[in-house]
Amino acid sequence: MAAEQKSAEVTDWAARIGWLVGLALFVALVYWLMREGWKWRGTLQGDLPELPTRPSAGTLDGGGEPQAPGVPEHPGPARLSMSGRYHGSTTAGQWLDRIVAHGLGTRSRVELTLTDEGLDVVRPGATDFFVPAAALREARLDKGIAGKVLTEGGLLVVTWAHGERLIDSGFRSDRSAEHGDWVDAINSMINKTETEGAR
Repeated sequence: MAAEQKSAEVTDWAARIGWLVGLALFVALVYWLMREGWKWRGTLQGDLPELPTRPSAGTLDGGGEPQAPGVPEHPGPARLSMSGRYHGSTTAGQWLDRIVAHGLGTRSRVELTLTDEGLDVVRPGATDFFVPAAALREARLDKGIAGKVLTEGGLLVVTWAHGERLIDSGFRSDRSAEHGDWVDAINSMINKTETEGAR
């Protein structure tokens, strides 16, 4: 019986380690190429102006950097507020043409506040920005942006003008049922602004 027993196969550790090292190098190469592509896309979008931001409390008294044109020091009371996620920005109407310049490509948590002066986008760990009411163009419900696909109507997409570009920015509330209120409020603001501008 002992003679019929076969000895266990000896594992070829050298081949296994070599395969793992090769796989690790391949993953590192893919990551490096993605990073370089991201940087290259940012370079191509170098014509995009700096994002408008509201001045912090320390700059309201005249110190620090001057605020961007059209950005109010006191935006007024909040019409709506939202906690959720920022899923990215693209060229308007092209949901795969991601914009990465000035941190717009960084997905993050977000606190949105809508006032009569515009849309305040606060992103912990990423660049905050402010969209003046005059720059707002449209709000709608959608299901995808910048390679992120959600359920139908699961994304609040806000179209806004910045420099010579129209930008779509995608947000998802922690309570997605409130997306419709945001669409109504933003589009109402846009219609009101256009009506007043036509007078």
